[in-house]
Amino acid sequence: MEIEILTGLIFFVALLYSSVGHAGASGYLAAMALAGIAPEVMKPTALTLNILVAGIATVQFYRAGCFSWSLFWPFALTSIPFAFMGGFITLDATIYKQVLGLVLLFVAYRLFSSTAITPSPKKAISLQIALVCGAGIGFLSGLIGVGGGIFLSPLLLFMGWAGVKDQAGVAAAFILVNSLAGFFGHLIALKSLPSVLPYWIIAAVIGGIIGARLGSRRLGNLALRRVLAVVLVVAVLKLLLV
Repeated sequence: MEIEILTGLIFFVALLYSSVGHAGASGYLAAMALAGIAPEVMKPTALTLNILVAGIATVQFYRAGCFSWSLFWPFALTSIPFAFMGGFITLDATIYKQVLGLVLLFVAYRLFSSTAITPSPKKAISLQIALVCGAGIGFLSGLIGVGGGIFLSPLLLFMGWAGVKDQAGVAAAFILVNSLAGFFGHLIALKSLPSVLPYWIIAAVIGGIIGARLGSRRLGNLALRRVLAVVLVVAVLKLLLV
């Protein structure tokens, strides 16, 4: 029954996160932590699910015209190698939980700030800032086992570099390449994956398809922000309850 509940949570997380261009790693990590999954299994499992859901979200948002290559490539250029390096590092279980807690604490901060963002004209992106931020986000993403969307999305919105829907499309593609890099970096240290992973993959894929379709074509900007706020609450549950 615990596995069934966890599978249902993964479906819900994938649906919710993909509707805003995210893949759900922080939510998967929170759910697995609450279920008592070993930390060395959590990271590669979350990255595996992330790759699938981010791929689905990328395709859906791209087809809906919510993507900007000029906005995507500077962040991806430096994030990919640094995500690989972060994925190569295996933290002690206690340290991993502490770092993950800090990441989710930042997500909690986003809960109060992202909903207050008001629409503003798009500004020209700073290439230097994008390259530096891409490297930092990529390394932290690979280290923790997330795709980095929880960091990239508020940056794009706060700096006025993208609208709500455009940032969702860029974040989805960014999460996809980061998750791939982090996973391949983690392969050397990979010990095992849960035997129930195929069921979680099915749940994540179905949730990702439904959520990405809703977010890219049917939800307006205000609805996306409200869903994003709910996404952040889900992520913070790990910090408060584990």
